Amino acid sequence: MSDPVPAGFESAWQRCSGIPGWLKEGQARMLYDEALALPRGGTVLEIGSHQGRSTVVLADAARGRDARVIAVDPFVDGRLFGGASTRTRFEQNIAEAGATGVVTLLAEYSTRARPGWTEPFDLLYIDGKHDYWTFTDDLRWKAFLPDGGRILVHDAFSSIGVTLGILVRILFAGDVRYLDRSDSMARFEKARPRLADRLRILREVPWWVRNVGIKVLLRLRLRPVARAFGHDSPYDPY
Repeated sequence: MSDPVPAGFESAWQRCSGIPGWLKEGQARMLYDEALALPRGGTVLEIGSHQGRSTVVLADAARGRDARVIAVDPFVDGRLFGGASTRTRFEQNIAEAGATGVVTLLAEYSTRARPGWTEPFDLLYIDGKHDYWTFTDDLRWKAFLPDGGRILVHDAFSSIGVTLGILVRILFAGDVRYLDRSDSMARFEKARPRLADRLRILREVPWWVRNVGIKVLLRLRLRPVARAFGHDSPYDPY
């Protein structure tokens, strides 16, 4: 059983903000609000958990709905991922947040887990590998969502691979509509899109181009130029 914890987004953000990761406060609130709107006893599927920053937020809200979070992450070894040590920190962070009874870890590649999956869920959060092929494969998990189910995507209109996936697989799709975003956290709905929904995606393209340009400037160590474009951080825009 999970330990009782204070309710509300502010408490959830306080618990997760010390966990390393790239989730901003506005993005965390978007996750929290969507998980809080789950049907009672519902399920969130999270693809890409890292050390649990987003997982803790989702679990805090899901607990109030008697819901659960399935966290899918293979914890790959390597400099950028951390492997077993990252999994250890993830499990420690989940335990410290009192979310052990809410979160189920599936330590597997999302692309390997999906073909044999049969269980429906109510909310899909995609923050896995950001190349075009993995992201577009992760979008296929939407088959397990009900009509009207929400899809949240991190690094949308920031990552080249994710954005290309959105332009190719969502812009012209007949079953996903774009709603809005908080920085690079985009919110979609499994529903038939209108022309206005498609146009909202196209309106994000200049912001994407700006973000790609900032990434190039950061790689060239031209931070003063990046600041001129409103990016006052040593990290990529997200």
